[in-house]
Amino acid sequence: QVQLVEFGGGLVQAGGSLRLSCVASGTIFSIDDMGWYRQAPGKQRELVAVITPGGSTNYADSVKGRFTVSRDNAKNTVYLQMNSLKPEDTAVYFCNAVVVVRSGSYYGSSDYWGQGTQVTVSS
Repeated sequence: QVQLVEFGGGLVQAGGSLRLSCVASGTIFSIDDMGWYRQAPGKQRELVAVITPGGSTNYADSVKGRFTVSRDNAKNTVYLQMNSLKPEDTAVYFCNAVVVVRSGSYYGSSDYWGQGTQVTVSS
């Protein structure tokens, strides 16, 4: 099995910064894309940022220029540096990873999610 555990959420004032981390562990052969999603109360879960194993990134328009996603492939870890935070960034942030697992001669990939971490930005 594969587990994703997030760290780093909390309460911050508008204009402040937070850094989220997510560590993947378990029977991992390799990890493809890793990223962050968020879900605010009453809204659908939305993509925040995604990063490929080679370091290519994609961001939601609402966070471009303020958030930076990065990863450490050796540590199976993805980070989200969030600067210039706004009240509208308040949400539960979820880590996501596409993980390849191996069982004997079988290789398969699946989406895995973390449990979520609350980020609250006060005005």
